[in-house]
Amino acid sequence: MIRWILSLLIILSAWTTIPSVGLAENVDSITEQQLQQGDSIAQQAIEATEKGDFAQAETHWTQLVEMFPQNPAVWSNRGNARVSQNKLELAIADFDHSIELAPDAPDPYLNRGTALEAQGHYQEAIADYNRVLELNPDDPMAYNNRGNAEGGQGDWQKALTDYQKAAEIAPNFAFARANAALVYYQIGETTKAVTEMRNLVRKYPMFPDMRAALTAVLWNLGQQGEAESHWVATVGMDNRYQDLNWVKNIRRWPPQMVAALDKFLNLQ
Repeated sequence: MIRWILSLLIILSAWTTIPSVGLAENVDSITEQQLQQGDSIAQQAIEATEKGDFAQAETHWTQLVEMFPQNPAVWSNRGNARVSQNKLELAIADFDHSIELAPDAPDPYLNRGTALEAQGHYQEAIADYNRVLELNPDDPMAYNNRGNAEGGQGDWQKALTDYQKAAEIAPNFAFARANAALVYYQIGETTKAVTEMRNLVRKYPMFPDMRAALTAVLWNLGQQGEAESHWVATVGMDNRYQDLNWVKNIRRWPPQMVAALDKFLNLQ
């Protein structure tokens, strides 16, 4: 999971709490007209992001990079737009530059870790998440993402510990709890998995990931009727769960969960 920096004041005025050589001088030289123009472009970038038009968002962030090249937030946000388009090398270059400008800001490390994960460079990603946790020991997203990378390495117990820590810090962080539920099934704790999946669906009925997970697990437990009802809800919200390749390689469910969904999709 990537983290956008969406406060326009932060985006355009720079991270004033972060020391960076020459940054203050550049901020002082920015005119009110430039800030207003940049504010408008940033708002367009945010709107494009919310619509899922990441190519357009990248175009807007590029404009802001050209206008405010000493601002680490715009580099990090362009990197995020590039990650969302699978332009991973370009994204990492943006995160690298953001880190050069603000080496003590956690977000570019978190976002670079996500890009490294997508490349399968799990150990490098973990190093970035560890750096985030050095800077902010209570960052739930860093724990969640480190769990994802540990899962990518097949270290499910470590992954579970990190997901649980993320959920402990942020009890409403639904994806951390969902990831823990998926790992419960992966390591054979099926009852815990079903209980947590049901709890999440009860609290967040429009959560397709857990609806799809319940479909897979319940089908394999012989509870076909309930499984199918969850599936109807899943497809109505997000039809990507019909694509096993997406579930395996993009959403990155654990192998046992992927296998369970495969059995349902192929009615085995």
